[in-house]
Amino acid sequence: MENWFALRVRSNFEQTTSTILRRKGYEELLPTYRRRMRLPGRYAEAEAPLFPGYVFARFDPQVRLPILMTPGVVHIVGAGKTPEPIAEAEIRNIRRIAASKVAAQPWPFTKIGQKITIQKGSLKGVEGLLLKVKNRRRLVASITMLQRSVAVEIDDDWVRPV
Repeated sequence: MENWFALRVRSNFEQTTSTILRRKGYEELLPTYRRRMRLPGRYAEAEAPLFPGYVFARFDPQVRLPILMTPGVVHIVGAGKTPEPIAEAEIRNIRRIAASKVAAQPWPFTKIGQKITIQKGSLKGVEGLLLKVKNRRRLVASITMLQRSVAVEIDDDWVRPV
């Protein structure tokens, strides 16, 4: 089975690149969240990428030219010119969070904190780090290679230490 890779894309080009990859037959992932924007005289909500500047795709790294030729793709994330795969468990966690419809938002990457597993609700089985922000508990799930994270608010009774 092919691995998942992170693709660095041009600014504000995530949706276009994701759509083109899908039309080319690749399995792609562009997790989004609802963002509140201030417009002149009012507020509006819009979909925004959880990982701005990145799209995830599953492909064979030996056949990467079609990926690199996709409009918007800057490069495949990795060590030098060697693409590095994203852990399947990390992609699975981000997919579950995006599909859960629980309020999520981009979050600064951190290695500090206790690793937890969610025991209840639509996020059952998702692992991440537990943080406390403004007296509320949050699960932070990360894509280590990108050093980017996503935070979702959780209830105290959902949590079990790993």
